[in-house]
Amino acid sequence: MSNRLFQGMIHQMKDSIDRVLGVIDENGVIVACSELGRIGEIQQSIKEEAVFSEDLLVKDGYTYRPIDANSKSSYIVMVEGEDRYAASFTQLFAISLANIKNLYDEKYDKGSFIKNIILDNILPSDIYIKSKELHFNAEEYRVVFLIKFFGKQDMVPYEMVQNMFPDKSKDYVISVGEHDIVLVKEVKQNTDALEMEALATNIADTLSSEFYSKVAIGISTIVDNIKELARAYKEAQVALEVGRVFETEKSIVSYDNLGIGRLIYQLPTTMCEMFLSEVFKKGSLESLDRETLMTIQCFFDNNLNVSETSRKLFVHRNTLVYRLEKIRKLTGLDLREFDHAITFKVALMVKKYLVSKNPKY
Repeated sequence: MSNRLFQGMIHQMKDSIDRVLGVIDENGVIVACSELGRIGEIQQSIKEEAVFSEDLLVKDGYTYRPIDANSKSSYIVMVEGEDRYAASFTQLFAISLANIKNLYDEKYDKGSFIKNIILDNILPSDIYIKSKELHFNAEEYRVVFLIKFFGKQDMVPYEMVQNMFPDKSKDYVISVGEHDIVLVKEVKQNTDALEMEALATNIADTLSSEFYSKVAIGISTIVDNIKELARAYKEAQVALEVGRVFETEKSIVSYDNLGIGRLIYQLPTTMCEMFLSEVFKKGSLESLDRETLMTIQCFFDNNLNVSETSRKLFVHRNTLVYRLEKIRKLTGLDLREFDHAITFKVALMVKKYLVSKNPKY
């Protein structure tokens, strides 16, 4: 943000308030002040104390307050005095500067521009106009990571991710909710899904080891135009949602790898219920116990290979064949036949999808 805006407002207010006014940036440096000689002065200790104070900080003849009390990287306002008038002036000063900062960010900040695009808050026809105004390269290759935090955090999630990607000219970290952070990252044209998943894994591991934060990450496809970022964001959302239903053990899910789960997720529940009733006799699916379901899953994981599956389950081959035959009698589907196996696999996924929509199903 331009410090000239802060200085301009201070110039307008200083005669009315008749006290020293100033603004301290996120680095603890006074960037605007009614006493021009103090600009550039370092107030790191004040910065650290102010961001952790609940509201106002009174110290050494001045009253301090963050412009945004919810952010530890916010600017700090300072007003001369420790009396109640200083407290009132500080509150008003902070509110005024917060409003100016929001208006400025809305108009000139690239991060706010990206946020408006992914949230569909800007007309497609205005995107190119705004990108030229901001000198924003609209045709770079980019990918969207949606990072969902779980549990209470010691630090603000936005700050955690921003610390990992400090290059604000290429990577944009955007808060879209209390626990959701979007990373719009510039990538090379030939970047593949494995590289993006490796990056997401590195993000998750860093957040876990350094900040003790558990996250899930949805990854979009690569887009080559800024107008496509809204679609990429929706892909990352779908990746997380579908992953939550069908890939419960995975914390990193790529839209490219959702497979048939993406199709099922888009089906109406009435159609899913009809499909299940047509595939299975009434009650046949519910009659399968936990051990049988685990056997089926292992059989699928081992590409319908009886010998390999029996080895993984530590059971005799004949025991596995007996179980598969029992499943055929209960459901009418022989999992050793490819077409029947596909039908059964899809049916299990449909069932899981319906349960996610209604746990009582």
